[in-house]
Amino acid sequence: MAEKRGSIAFFATYKPPVPLDIFSCPVSPTSRHDELPMTDGLSDNYNCQVIRPEALKTIIKCPKLASEAKEDDVDSGRLSGLVFVSERDKNLETLHIALHFTDKVKVFSFADVYGTFSDVRMEDSGCIAGGYKDGNRTIDHYLVYVTTKYPARYRREPWTVVYKTNLRTGKTQPLTRSAFTDLSPSVSPSGRKVAVASFQGKGWNGEIEDLKTDIFVMNVEHPLERKRVIRNGGWPTWGSDNVIFFHRKVGEFWSVFRADISSGELVRVTPDGIDAITPAAINATKVAVATIRQKSSFGDDRVEAQYRHIEIFNSTSSEESIKITQITRPKADHFNPFVIDGGKRIGYHRCKSDLLKHGDDIQRNFHKLHSPHPDVGLFRLSGVFPTFSKDGSKLAFVDNEFKDVWLADSQGLRIVYEMKGPDNIFSPVWNQDPQKDILYVCVGPSFNAGKTLEICAIPNVYSGARQRRKLTRGFNNAFPSTSPDGKKLVFRSTRDGGDKQYKNLYIMEDAEVGEYGNGKITRLTNGPWIDTHCQWSPTGDWIVFSSTRDKPKYAPETDNGLDPGYFAVFLVKANDPSVVVRVIKSGYDLAGHVNHPFFSPDGKSIAVTADLAAVSVDPISLPLFLHSVRPYGDVFTVDIDPDDINKNKDVKKFNRITHSRYENSPPTWTRFTTEDPNATWNLVLKDPYTPSCPC
Repeated sequence: MAEKRGSIAFFATYKPPVPLDIFSCPVSPTSRHDELPMTDGLSDNYNCQVIRPEALKTIIKCPKLASEAKEDDVDSGRLSGLVFVSERDKNLETLHIALHFTDKVKVFSFADVYGTFSDVRMEDSGCIAGGYKDGNRTIDHYLVYVTTKYPARYRREPWTVVYKTNLRTGKTQPLTRSAFTDLSPSVSPSGRKVAVASFQGKGWNGEIEDLKTDIFVMNVEHPLERKRVIRNGGWPTWGSDNVIFFHRKVGEFWSVFRADISSGELVRVTPDGIDAITPAAINATKVAVATIRQKSSFGDDRVEAQYRHIEIFNSTSSEESIKITQITRPKADHFNPFVIDGGKRIGYHRCKSDLLKHGDDIQRNFHKLHSPHPDVGLFRLSGVFPTFSKDGSKLAFVDNEFKDVWLADSQGLRIVYEMKGPDNIFSPVWNQDPQKDILYVCVGPSFNAGKTLEICAIPNVYSGARQRRKLTRGFNNAFPSTSPDGKKLVFRSTRDGGDKQYKNLYIMEDAEVGEYGNGKITRLTNGPWIDTHCQWSPTGDWIVFSSTRDKPKYAPETDNGLDPGYFAVFLVKANDPSVVVRVIKSGYDLAGHVNHPFFSPDGKSIAVTADLAAVSVDPISLPLFLHSVRPYGDVFTVDIDPDDINKNKDVKKFNRITHSRYENSPPTWTRFTTEDPNATWNLVLKDPYTPSCPC
């Protein structure tokens, strides 16, 4: 039976709540009416490039597209082509081809047209190579792109490999050499050369903003002969076959540079004091970039200069830049420009915020995704910290603002508890005894160990009484989980953590009263570290948690005011704290994160959110929130033996469940499938809902 081991649900933390779509403007627009949509408006669409006319003629000869258009459509200008990332195919981030007619747009999955990769993976940065003369031979056209289809050799190494697919034959081959990991491919104007931002010789060190990759160049026909041309550069784009523009962080700001790789000349193109990223070269001297001219903080009522806008700079002129999107939509963020029609138009993607009226809440949907395991369902929620009741009758979560608790059950979808302001409630979890109808929550500010954080019970959730009962008394307490019978509750706390706010695990012997009345608190772990994200096993024998207890002595106490990483996953015996085993090791450098472990309903696997596959895109190109904490990456599972603890020490094999540019966390696992009619929360997940959101 499909999904016989239930379903994993998660939240994509930094994914914009309003869908992204692709637009373009003429250079020097005069009004917002000059902006044109480039795709069909379905799903999320982004990271676009134009398909060259000769390559497009090859594409439309494919059997699956042969009835859609003819070469005359291209020659006459009635048809143009785009390649871009879209989430429409079960919401996988994969490459799609748009046939852009003068009166319509038709979109096709690249993998379906060419029979390339199937199953779960992420694809990105499609661009056209080839099409040049090599003696008497004309080289075929290729699509060059990134895929995460295949695992890297080591943990915490990116899975990003650059491939090429022959647009005539469909033959697909890697351009990235074995043991290397590349990002952001770009093809030179002649179609001969491919530039990539690469970790070659470095590996990923846990950095989530400034990757400090090097830029390597290879020939599309001879990829083994690759050469490093730029140190500490990212997002390459070709101005000519000898000129590359790229971005690099210098001090507090990002800037775009121009490099002549034949002479070695390097010129800074954008001024200091602004952020300039993700360049798209128009020619050897002009480049379109995304800029942020004034930094902002979370909660700011932003002015125009604090939005991400598209501008054109000339490396040989001191004249003012040409502003593009400031004219069409001054209070919207625009991302990752691309060049159309030789530079007459500039494309980009942005949120479709114009579909909202002022004051509207943002409609959300729940998305069922392709799962890499046929016996486990997978879906993404538009709510944080999802939690299922044991009988599958209820699903609860909090909104993006950490303000409201939502419930999906037989009555529908509704708010069952709300706070007066944001960042005040998180991590709901059901009592595992479904007869009790109790939801536990953490009340207080998140990500701040110095603040008081209380664990509270919300009884009679189904009835909507909206009452709460405090279970803890001071300190920073969080991440509760009850025993299978619902009588006890494990949580983490700073109560014995001293000045350094160390956190350990504790057990409420009575989950009804906590530490009030005759309630007793028993300490489970003890040490100068952070033990957190605890969950009781389905059998009641074990408690899984994440911990920094293996953090090296040389590691910093904090990084930018947050934990510095080094989280690993451990099991501790619930009735014997001396029995502890490490299940998944952390990394040995900054930001090693294996967090939010959660047991499968059968107790034979643990789901985690982790950076085990490092990063999949250049992070600075993403619409990250300014208040973001360290991202953990994707959802993974490891299989364990619930009967023999010795077999669970440092499990080496893991399964990657999600492939995404965003942070997917934290996971939860229910024994019910995504289509189970007995799980009443399924009945209300097919329609959009509208939790409030700061975006």
